[in-house]
Amino acid sequence: MAKRRAKGDGAVFKRSDGRWIGYVDLGWRDGRRVRKYVQGVNRDEVRERVKAVIRNVDEGIQPPSSSPRVSDFLTSWLAAAKPALRPSTYVSYEGVVRLHLVPEIGRLRLDKLSVEHIANLLTRKQGDPRLSPTTVRYILLVLRITLNRAVRWGLVQRNVATLVDPPRLVHKDVRVLSPIETSKLLDAARGEAIEGLIVMAVSTGMRLGEALGLQWTDIDLERRQLRINKSLHRMPGLGQVLSETKTRRGRRSLVMPITAVEALRAHRIRQIEWRRAAGSNWNEMNFVFTSSTGQPLDQRNVQRVFRRLLRRAKLPRMRFHDLRHSCASLLLAQHTDPRVIMETLGHSNISVTMNMYAHVMPALKRDAADAMDRSLGRQVEPDR
Repeated sequence: MAKRRAKGDGAVFKRSDGRWIGYVDLGWRDGRRVRKYVQGVNRDEVRERVKAVIRNVDEGIQPPSSSPRVSDFLTSWLAAAKPALRPSTYVSYEGVVRLHLVPEIGRLRLDKLSVEHIANLLTRKQGDPRLSPTTVRYILLVLRITLNRAVRWGLVQRNVATLVDPPRLVHKDVRVLSPIETSKLLDAARGEAIEGLIVMAVSTGMRLGEALGLQWTDIDLERRQLRINKSLHRMPGLGQVLSETKTRRGRRSLVMPITAVEALRAHRIRQIEWRRAAGSNWNEMNFVFTSSTGQPLDQRNVQRVFRRLLRRAKLPRMRFHDLRHSCASLLLAQHTDPRVIMETLGHSNISVTMNMYAHVMPALKRDAADAMDRSLGRQVEPDR
């Protein structure tokens, strides 16, 4: 007599039409046996999907008897993913789901979501002048991530979002400061509350969030050492959020230029004066860059002051983030090893560094050719 299958058991078999099918027994509901079926191109693929359903059952995640709507699935996915996500990542995912995915495809059944639906979604988003190609690509990325989980949960057989090509990005050269322009900016910032912040951005290439997340315990002025492992951002509904940097490369240690050390020493003296003036109103949070009452600086306020300093220095409009690009460009112009620049900026790989700063390379190639001529005993005339 065949053994009766218990709740949570699964089976895999091949149908007469050649397709591989698997199912997991979910027990009885309203007097009827309920099973979750999955499909695949071969035995191993179906077996893995059966195992995924069984794992979910063991964890208390019961597959629905019919495919959910995309909106309901996305809501469940966000709730399940939230504990493992950085607050800033969760906020960005939630925004994409709420503003772009649910209004466009939320009414569809998940198992009916097709390549055509997603391609049409991207076409509509590309036609929105408020959205950049980078934003549209991010919408597709989030959808791919969510549908990967749907495959793992056994809700769909494949991730159709992976079959849709992302919109092509148009490369734009980054805006960087020349050495003379950098000097003008530093002169304009002298004595300002964010002077030290600007010096750090130019001399170390730190992102603004990384600089605002710095605490004095991350800095050793005597040894000129700096540890970057956190970032501070304002999140909608959450206020200022301090979290770990996103990637392993982002967590890095730097040796600071003497210029940066001197700027930090001067900034610390200024901060001590603020603390004395504020008295009991001082907020001791140990951040390096703060307001006159010890509160961490807000990115929007920094950008506002930065634009004012650009006008004072008679420099073109640019973002604070472009100081990071300026740092890399200045280092490349000084023949710093690109791998050292990669480590300094926290890039994921060397190609990111070289592709981003390709505009500096022609001059460096000329310098390399001249260096070869000198090594071969040829006199090189300086450029006029």
